[in-house]
Amino acid sequence: MTQPPAIAVANLRKAYGGRVALHGLDLQVEEGELLAILGPNGAGKTTTVEILEGFRRPDQGSVSVLGLNPARDGRRLRPWVGLMLQEGGIYPTLKVSESLALFASFFVDPADPAQLLEKVGLAERASSRFRQLSGGEKQRLSLALALVGRPLVLFLDEPTSGMDPRARLLTWEIVAEAKRAGTTVVLTTHSMEEAERLADRVAILSRGALVACDSPARLRAQTDSDLLHLELAAELPPELLEELGRLASVQSVTALGGGGYDLRSRSPRQAAAAIAQLLRVEGPQIILLRLGRASLEEIFLQLTEESA
Repeated sequence: MTQPPAIAVANLRKAYGGRVALHGLDLQVEEGELLAILGPNGAGKTTTVEILEGFRRPDQGSVSVLGLNPARDGRRLRPWVGLMLQEGGIYPTLKVSESLALFASFFVDPADPAQLLEKVGLAERASSRFRQLSGGEKQRLSLALALVGRPLVLFLDEPTSGMDPRARLLTWEIVAEAKRAGTTVVLTTHSMEEAERLADRVAILSRGALVACDSPARLRAQTDSDLLHLELAAELPPELLEELGRLASVQSVTALGGGGYDLRSRSPRQAAAAIAQLLRVEGPQIILLRLGRASLEEIFLQLTEESA
């Protein structure tokens, strides 16, 4: 028998007045999987996650989290779910240690609060009040609060927003560790690097619809063109730039400034050879010529623009 998904959504629809936020969304998240949800503002990310968390009721469709309906079975589901919100939910004058101890008291078998504070890098801020924390520190405390109940499902809303690079890397490792331990994670983010680094699959929403859902590698592989990045010792003169764009194997050329160029081609190796031959005869010296598929950010922009 196959294992049922940790999260299952079918034909999910939600509207606010005359504005449709979700229409016919189908989505599954397997047990122990990390799904990153991407989408431009207004795409339906927040509505989707709030329905999964039980904060909103759908107008139509079915929702299951750990086999339970979040809106109807919230009391039974709550002990098994961890939530990390972008802001709010913590009394401003409460101390860091007090807030974690309070949340730990809600669970039968919580994680050790002192160890969690050490893990998220807030042990030295244990006696500080919430309002005294920086934005990144508040985010790290929110992550600790989401993990203290040892959740089976973890919802993270922009978890590294406001964090410095070191704290971001620490957070990514903590989230990856939770996933390795078997926790199912649903992550909303605007960071393509974060999605690439953490996600088993990426779900891209646009205008309330799912336009793609696959691993980052497969999404990149499904694009109809490849990217070449060219760096030269100097910028190309206009006539040579036009000649570069007329090469049979080159679809388009984008000047980045400072001698940098991105080129699209369905035959990247052939294009690389033609570019090298052209510039060997005339033009600035090649510093770098790199072949690589389109980035996740490019695919995201392409899919959401096509949807729009």
